[in-house]
Amino acid sequence: MKTLLLEIEKAKASIHAKVEHPFHVIKNLFGYRKVRYKGLAKNQAQLFSLLALANLMLAGRCQGYADGVSVS
Repeated sequence: MKTLLLEIEKAKASIHAKVEHPFHVIKNLFGYRKVRYKGLAKNQAQLFSLLALANLMLAGRCQGYADGVSVS
């Protein structure tokens, strides 16, 4: 029973880490800390573009590791 609960918690933590990582990249690398009230459509467009850039950046890191080259 206890090992089952530990496995479930480990799976939840793994999913949480994968979901939160792009937001960490957006906040720390791109400096997007606060939403500016300039219209919902503009905020949405800015977040979509930042998420796309974060995905490209993270995909580039993974590709570098797959080729055996470290990306720094």
